[in-house]
Amino acid sequence: MGTIIGSGIFLVPAEMMQAVGSARLVYLAWIVGGALSLAGAITYAELGAMKPQAGGEYVYIRDSYGPLPGFLYAWTWFALAKPASIATLTVGLVRILGTFPALAFFNHSAISAPFAISYGQLAAIAAATLITALNYIGIRRAGDFQVVFTLLKIVIIVAVALLAFTASSGTWRNFATSFRGATGGFAGFMAALIAALWAYDGWNDLNMVSGEIRNPGRAIPIALIVGVAVVAVLYMLTNAAVQYVLPAASIAASERPASDATAIAVGAWGAAIVSAGMAVSILVSLNGTIMSGARVPFAMARDGYFFKAMAEVHPRFHTPSVALMVQLALSVVLLLFAGSFRQLFSLAIFAEWLFYMVSASTVFVLRRKEPDAPRPYRTWGYPVVPAMFIAAAAVLLYYTFTENIRNSAWGVVVILAGVPVYGYFARKKRVAISN
Repeated sequence: MGTIIGSGIFLVPAEMMQAVGSARLVYLAWIVGGALSLAGAITYAELGAMKPQAGGEYVYIRDSYGPLPGFLYAWTWFALAKPASIATLTVGLVRILGTFPALAFFNHSAISAPFAISYGQLAAIAAATLITALNYIGIRRAGDFQVVFTLLKIVIIVAVALLAFTASSGTWRNFATSFRGATGGFAGFMAALIAALWAYDGWNDLNMVSGEIRNPGRAIPIALIVGVAVVAVLYMLTNAAVQYVLPAASIAASERPASDATAIAVGAWGAAIVSAGMAVSILVSLNGTIMSGARVPFAMARDGYFFKAMAEVHPRFHTPSVALMVQLALSVVLLLFAGSFRQLFSLAIFAEWLFYMVSASTVFVLRRKEPDAPRPYRTWGYPVVPAMFIAAAAVLLYYTFTENIRNSAWGVVVILAGVPVYGYFARKKRVAISN
């Protein structure tokens, strides 16, 4: 829950309204997005309980389709997806904090040569470094941080919704209003659905740290399924509160609908509450992203398909210390050259959903290849639920590719760039075995 809930729920209602133009279709997109995310979580629950090993999807793809597809997944996450996510979250955190007058200097230049670096970039790097250090000194400390601040985040979200419902100008008639400038049609609904799925994204991260979870056979299914379900309820509540205060046209025109709705309900200090809530949400999401991301290169290095140092475990803290530091370094590079990291992140969207689809398909392969393997949890609704998720992912992939061929094609190039890297390490492994 802490990793899923970031800034999305505070921002995407505007994008969704711009796409579909009516409250009913916005809710339909939230419901479909929640159902798809829940179907993915239900599917991943069996995989995580069955194979509670660091790396999550890497392990499932490797055991189902072989080392090369597994490597390509890990390569994509290591080289692009996770560092870009960390960079995006920290820059988002800085932008939210920059709305407070005392931190307005974040937009000013701190260093001008050899290239310009703003105070905001330094603050983003500091945030990434701080949370990486927290994860470096132990999974328990990082986990405690995640639990405490996730609870605080939930309290803030519920408070924001309740405050919005107290607005004297609020009316249920807003739910019948519409925005005439919406994209509309199937293209509009798909755009709204993608925005909703972005807000739900992060449910898969838990499986990446399953090797460090006590009693994973029981804990992973409960955390995945209950976590996604609770997030869906919180998202519906927040969206309803915003819609109660603002008509459709106002939502579509707002950069921060939740903040505007709270400000109308209780005054300017309400907007400050929402900004603080967004900052806490982003910080907790950042912690979950850093925690899970480092386990992917750690897993493939442990298999001998990456640099040995990446598989090192700190002798005192028992964490993948080298993988965490390399992940931080890649994130810092993106933060220093912020003009390109957004483009890199857009390249990863197609690749991420491709591997979500591939990972979900492994539940069918492993049922056939390892029929007698212990399965503490078996996917509810099998084979319909995982098949539904795979089919929906395929539709989203097709839509994403055709609507943004250039970035999607570059995403494929990034994936395929891992093939020669895999070949290099595979040869080294064969030589080491033969000797």
